[in-house]
Amino acid sequence: MCGIVGYCGSQSAVTPLIQALRHLEYRGYDSAGIALGVGGRLFVEKRAGKLANLESALDASPPLAHSGIGHTRWATHGGPSDHNAHPHVDNDGKLAVIHNGIIENYSELRVRLQSRGHTFSSETDTESVAHLLSDLRKEHQGDLAAAMRDAVKALRGSFTLVAIHADAPDVVVGVRRNSPLVVGLGDGENFLASDVAAFIDYTKRAIELGQDEVVRITPTTVEITDLGGRQIEPKEYEISWSPSAAQKGGFTHFMLKEIFEQPKAVADTLIGRLSDNKQIVLDDLQMSADQIRAIKKITVIACGTAYHAGMIAKYAIEKWAKIPVEVEIASEYRYRDPIIDVGTLILAISQSGETMDTLMALRHAKASGARVVAICNTNSSTIPREADAVLYTRAGPEIAVASTKALLTQMIAVYLIALHIAQVNGALNDRQVEELYNELLELPGKIQAILETVEPLRALTRSFAQNNIVLFLGRNIGYPVALEGALKLKELAYIHAEGFAGGELKHGPIALIDKGTPVIVILPVAHEDGLDEKMKSNIQEVKARGARVIVIAEEGAHIEGAEHIIRIPVAPALLQPVLATVPLQVFAYEMAVARGNDVDQPRNLAKSVTVE
Repeated sequence: MCGIVGYCGSQSAVTPLIQALRHLEYRGYDSAGIALGVGGRLFVEKRAGKLANLESALDASPPLAHSGIGHTRWATHGGPSDHNAHPHVDNDGKLAVIHNGIIENYSELRVRLQSRGHTFSSETDTESVAHLLSDLRKEHQGDLAAAMRDAVKALRGSFTLVAIHADAPDVVVGVRRNSPLVVGLGDGENFLASDVAAFIDYTKRAIELGQDEVVRITPTTVEITDLGGRQIEPKEYEISWSPSAAQKGGFTHFMLKEIFEQPKAVADTLIGRLSDNKQIVLDDLQMSADQIRAIKKITVIACGTAYHAGMIAKYAIEKWAKIPVEVEIASEYRYRDPIIDVGTLILAISQSGETMDTLMALRHAKASGARVVAICNTNSSTIPREADAVLYTRAGPEIAVASTKALLTQMIAVYLIALHIAQVNGALNDRQVEELYNELLELPGKIQAILETVEPLRALTRSFAQNNIVLFLGRNIGYPVALEGALKLKELAYIHAEGFAGGELKHGPIALIDKGTPVIVILPVAHEDGLDEKMKSNIQEVKARGARVIVIAEEGAHIEGAEHIIRIPVAPALLQPVLATVPLQVFAYEMAVARGNDVDQPRNLAKSVTVE
């Protein structure tokens, strides 16, 4: 949840540390701080609030140092304040540590350390690690890496730790357990960070770290060991996106930029997925035809926005591949003793690949004998590494906390998986698969068409800025779209927003309708089951009770009773969510702007939820 960076090199450490924290602030923005190793002492500066507060404090020329650590915080233990901000320092004032995650046994550690004479100045779980590391380093005659190995053995929880000591300022040590940490390999400089975005301005070479691996960097060396001190051969990879991808590119906010990047993201995720002989190409799944035919049940595990992509997967897989699908909130999954066997395929969906609830559900499923395929946007993150296979989406870096292009590419990924399984097990023939794939290929152009006509929607949205409740209605494949629209509005506008299945309206939710209540309706594609007619009845029901009705409907659909109609291009019913979601993203974005909220960094939220 927090952003972490360590640096060793020839340049002034403040520059890469602050630049990295700017790229990492989406991970947490309750406070920020840095620690520098300066001539046998530490220079520490930290401030509550956003990174700008720390930058202002550093304007008075910080000391020159060539190594250091930096942190931007999403608060768990202890509220956002200067004294709870990281880095945390030992009582000697020479060792500093930064932390992402939770130390579950910090209270007992604190009591034990206080009995040895350590004094504490914060309410955090992290400070216990600073004092523990200080004692262990002395036992190891100044070897910080050895101290870190012993410290990790004493800790319970999920965490990344990075530390520096003033007596050896050109050494930075880190470790990860169920929490992200990567190494950046530069020219005469090296980096540690929770995300490659931190050092993408300096290098595209990175090393992935495994569970409980301790890394020691200097300006010219990288050493990785396990907890027994045995050397581990680094696994280097190249970062595929450019530094410019992590910049706003002239847009007011990252979220708006990422909304407008969706046509390219969807096209990139689709490209090359159909062979010349009309077969869906998903070698990423690493499953033989026999293994696919042996699938008896599919379970999707995900959280938040990714959960809505999972709901769409259920409709697509059951319709096309004729395999039953369950969709589970990852944080609940392993606590109810789910029924799993070798005929179960697990799809784990996570933008970051570090979502802790999804990771723990994945491990539970694998331990129970299931095969796990990850859908992820972040190369070499933990969930893809621990899954049996991974289908990477090609959305590029997503900086805004509220997910947009990652969601649409997750939808594309589940459509491709559904088509591939359907083709292999014979539920669809090659001609049907090719027709649906061609429909998928038309989606980027249709998304672009929506974005080119979005200005009237932005103007319309501002007229709802003072409303404190908005309801969303959908049926069938439109129901998860309604849930996603409500979630985006909660995240960004901080108002009461709820998504309901249209058929449930009369079973309680209609009581929420008052004069002037905005109700956004996702009208289903017209077909023989008559769902569009049923939803039109819902429109009349809420209209009769004073609601202001906004309808998202395909071009040409006839609607009565709507105050506003947002038209989207015609597409097959199962593909409608890709198009219907885009206006809802714009609606939530514009509501946040109109209400004066921070669009990219909404309150109390962070991009990656790396704690349970």
